[in-house]
Amino acid sequence: MTTERIEINPAIMLGKPVIRGTRIAAELILRKLAEGETVSDLLEDYPHLTAADIRTAIAYGAATVEEQKN
Repeated sequence: MTTERIEINPAIMLGKPVIRGTRIAAELILRKLAEGETVSDLLEDYPHLTAADIRTAIAYGAATVEEQKN
């Protein structure tokens, strides 16, 4: 899955998918949501994030799982 909001760069976080312009990994967002944090919690804890960034991380995670089954 490609997106304008997700960046994969070997020089940033060892190439983990991150929200573009940040060092916030999509994996971190998904983990925090799975642990029970809300979107509001994430927006408060990470002021550089937007709700659209969080939705993009969720979509990225879903697309990654979809790709793995193929």
